[in-house]
Amino acid sequence: MQYCKTLPQDLTPPVFVLRLGHRPKRDKRVTTHVILVARAFGAQGVFIADVSDETLYNTVRKVVESWGGKYFSLVMGVSPLKIINEWKREGGCVVHLTMYGIPVDEVVDRIRKCSKILVIVGAEKVPRIYYEVADFNVSIGLQPHSEVAALAIFLDRLWSGRELGLCFPDAKMYIVPSERGKRVVFKDER
Repeated sequence: MQYCKTLPQDLTPPVFVLRLGHRPKRDKRVTTHVILVARAFGAQGVFIADVSDETLYNTVRKVVESWGGKYFSLVMGVSPLKIINEWKREGGCVVHLTMYGIPVDEVVDRIRKCSKILVIVGAEKVPRIYYEVADFNVSIGLQPHSEVAALAIFLDRLWSGRELGLCFPDAKMYIVPSERGKRVVFKDER
């Protein structure tokens, strides 16, 4: 389809997101949005630190079934420091999104040189250890705001907007851009 300009494999280096501090009762909506942004903006998957949440899993499964991205992984209940240590041992870079870091535009070119990227986003106050183990502490603006916004802007800067044309070959439905109204095309109709 003409509006599909990017396939998942076109977005390199590969990116995974590590969500810290998810509290199932309190953060369900925001963590869902972190996962949806990660998938829609080209990340390969999300790790949820320390807890499992069946609601998150079911939501992502339904989105992937309809909108594609079967490669996208959601792994819950992981030890965050173990994931980080394995990531670094395998040669990947760890990027921690925080308003206290170096502005994204000053470091994004260096980050693009990484073989793979693990992006840390927190839900509550992030312990100091994560600032220390990160290869890059990156700010998206210097004011408090949402981790969802930070992740979206980071991925957009990393991939220079190419992720905005992302399409999933295994999708059952696609949105057709329209000035007015809503148009969804089902795979059988293409």
